[in-house]
Amino acid sequence: MYLPVPPQPDCVSAWREAVRLVDAQPGHHEYNVLIDVANPLARASLADPVVAAVDAFHDAHRAKRIETVANTIFPAGLYRRYGSPQFYDRFRDNVLPKVRSKENWSGYYFERMMTLPQPEGKPINQLAEIIGRLKNPSVRALNKFELSVFDPARDVDGSPYGGQCLSFASFKLIGSGNDRKLGLTAMYRNHYYIEKLLGNLIGLGRLLQFVCEESGAQMGPLTILSTHARIDTDKWNRSDINSLLEICDQANAELAAAA
Repeated sequence: MYLPVPPQPDCVSAWREAVRLVDAQPGHHEYNVLIDVANPLARASLADPVVAAVDAFHDAHRAKRIETVANTIFPAGLYRRYGSPQFYDRFRDNVLPKVRSKENWSGYYFERMMTLPQPEGKPINQLAEIIGRLKNPSVRALNKFELSVFDPARDVDGSPYGGQCLSFASFKLIGSGNDRKLGLTAMYRNHYYIEKLLGNLIGLGRLLQFVCEESGAQMGPLTILSTHARIDTDKWNRSDINSLLEICDQANAELAAAA
């Protein structure tokens, strides 16, 4: 059982089409929804009217705003300000102490990407390790750049809610020669499409951009597998969700007419 979303050119188009398809399913949810975005940097900021509309909806409903959701995956502002590797330390020393509410889960996927605990010794910075191998000409593997987020020692408990939803990510070198590009596939165990999907697409696109910039790879596509996707009808009124989607569709129609 799976639901493929037709390949989309940008984050906004991918979000809207995925929402449309999942919303049409019985119960407004589906399993194994597959989303592919050709350019995850396109239409990925508040300058886009659809992103701005979704952000305003989140703000009005006291949900996490788009930048907040994106920053849980990759703190782009911190990276632009301090560069790599300094921004890792800034994140650990300045950001985490302010946001951590539970010992096992800070709410930031980026923390687990840069600090994978080991039974003995220093935690592994998975991102730095992946970038190092991508830059190393002696590494011949094209599909062995894996990023673990789910941790059974910390994440398996009695609660059906909360904790990490992004479980795993995999970078792949696609193509050959000068046409070779780095793609990213991310797997979610549970995915709210109104509250989280657009911010997740933007954050993952920025993560992919970072790895490409630091490794010298060309940027390729972003793919998301939502093993369970749902429209947030358990959180917000159906009429409010419909109003948001109407605003987004109108904004898209105006952009298309102006093109």
